[in-house]
Amino acid sequence: MTSRTLLVTGGAGFIGSALVRHLIANTPHRVVNVDKLTYAGHVESLGEALESPRHHLERIDIADGDAIEKVFAQYQPDAVLHLAAETHVDRSIDGPAEFLRTNVQGTFVLLEAARRYWDSLSGAPWEEFRFLHVSTDEVYGSLGAQGRFREDSRYDPRSPYSASKASADHFAKAYHHTFDLPVIVTNCSNNYGPYQFPEKLIPLATLRATAGEPIPVYGRGENVRDWLHVDDHVSGLLEVLEGGRPGETYNIGGDSERTNLQVVKTICEALDELAPSDKPYFELITFVEDRPGHDLRYAIDAGKIRNELGWAPRRTFEAALRETVEWYLENREWCEAVTQGTAYRLERLGQREKE
Repeated sequence: MTSRTLLVTGGAGFIGSALVRHLIANTPHRVVNVDKLTYAGHVESLGEALESPRHHLERIDIADGDAIEKVFAQYQPDAVLHLAAETHVDRSIDGPAEFLRTNVQGTFVLLEAARRYWDSLSGAPWEEFRFLHVSTDEVYGSLGAQGRFREDSRYDPRSPYSASKASADHFAKAYHHTFDLPVIVTNCSNNYGPYQFPEKLIPLATLRATAGEPIPVYGRGENVRDWLHVDDHVSGLLEVLEGGRPGETYNIGGDSERTNLQVVKTICEALDELAPSDKPYFELITFVEDRPGHDLRYAIDAGKIRNELGWAPRRTFEAALRETVEWYLENREWCEAVTQGTAYRLERLGQREKE
């Protein structure tokens, strides 16, 4: 494998750090990690990659055009993997402006810098350059009981978060069609695994349960998501980077649909074995008022990436979820470190206040 320089945005976040750890551990590539290091981005998530001479961490806001231009000029990347984003739907309900700034304006700034840099190249570097834009299945809206999202599904975002990601997707695709920038877009289903900020369902349920606190479940827990282990997602991203066609979109899904209630019950069953308590953990499940505009169901048809690139998820949901729960039990110090100094205290977010 020939060594390349890869510019990864959001490389200290959940998915980004998993990607960086994999690249440093398993490839000869040099990784330029651009991250603002906000509440969800932490150097603690980078593990041994942080000390590697092939890893270069630049604390930069992707919406800072001058700083991004300097990164391109200094490191001369062979490809960009754009993962930096505000991601939590509940936070987008509480404060949508930051999602507009980071996810839309930040993506625009990055695309502009990449276009100017790519225009300056020639020969093989110009031909082989790629811009991989990483997005979400939430841009497609909500499904009923049947069907799955395909790459040609109509966009129908329902939250400030998904609207910001949909806009970013459209910018990325427009830069390919207008400027020929070799952009590839991926849309993934719900990720889970180690190093996920504790506001998300699986770490939140695990940490609240082991603290003996109620586990909040929206509505009746009937909302369905397709769950994808973060390491499977990383392998899919690298398959797309290596073999994906510029201008195309590839959906990456885990083929593991579960209701939120099923997920929480599975967490409780794992905790009953891994951290026994006086009472079964499922007794802590508490149904709370539903999230505003909560989409009923997401599901990914990953047939295109499977047929074109030979990718498929390798992990089964129940086994990988148990491993994830065990990781949070064994890494409480990480959980405390990433929430320390923030206002977040494992509470529910996204409770829109009526004026």
